[in-house]
Amino acid sequence: MASVVTTINGMDFHYEVFNARMEETVVLLHGFTGSTKTWHEVVELMPTTKRIILIDLIGHGQTASPKQLHFYTMKEQVELLEAFFNWKGIQTFSLVGYSMGGRVALAYAMKYPARIEKLVLESSSPGLESLEDREARMESDQLLASRIEEAGVETFVDYWQDIPLFKSQKKLSEAQQKAIRQERLQQSAIGLANSLRGMGTGRQKSYWRELSNFEKPVVLLSGELDKKFIKKAEQMAALFPQCDHQTILGVGHAIHVENPQSFATIVKEQLYL
Repeated sequence: MASVVTTINGMDFHYEVFNARMEETVVLLHGFTGSTKTWHEVVELMPTTKRIILIDLIGHGQTASPKQLHFYTMKEQVELLEAFFNWKGIQTFSLVGYSMGGRVALAYAMKYPARIEKLVLESSSPGLESLEDREARMESDQLLASRIEEAGVETFVDYWQDIPLFKSQKKLSEAQQKAIRQERLQQSAIGLANSLRGMGTGRQKSYWRELSNFEKPVVLLSGELDKKFIKKAEQMAALFPQCDHQTILGVGHAIHVENPQSFATIVKEQLYL
């Protein structure tokens, strides 16, 4: 594995590459408070026949966390990824995204569909359909962003790890829970706060009405215990022309964390066979 910090569009950009000599490529994007580390256990279970690239999104991990909010918009994040793929000379690839990373993956795929071989979205959504819902979510994200900056990352992580969305992670081993907590604690307050303000669910464009125009194969993954995102995935699956929706038993929102074996098996079946 190679871990690299390079400069893309004038800012530090961190990525990791596995099986670098392979030509076919799979790219994975983490969720909010995550980093490339979230995928390591899954990567260990994957075949070595394709190049795997893990990316730290802006405001996370070792990628830059600038103070200027305009760098954090979904449009800027999509163009940062496109600049990276151009720099690496990667023409087409399969794209996997979890939660916030899934929203970024979808936004990228809608802008650059010719790049995408297959799109895998784990516990994600195309945004909020109504203006009223978007405005309400922007307000709550703004409050949470301010809370992160005022109270600090550790206090925020104490709160974040106990929200209902991650309740099923309490079943993980003490070592696993500690590793997740440490990954979250390594983030910066400004990076997390600006990510909420710039590319939170309320801030992003709604893609619901455009899903039927996306002609590449899509795989939607939901955790059995994550009822909210099962419903979203069912609605999305009805709109995508080529879509396979799978629900993984016994897990919640972060399928790849709670059951990396099942997650890796599905990805292998969908992207490697």
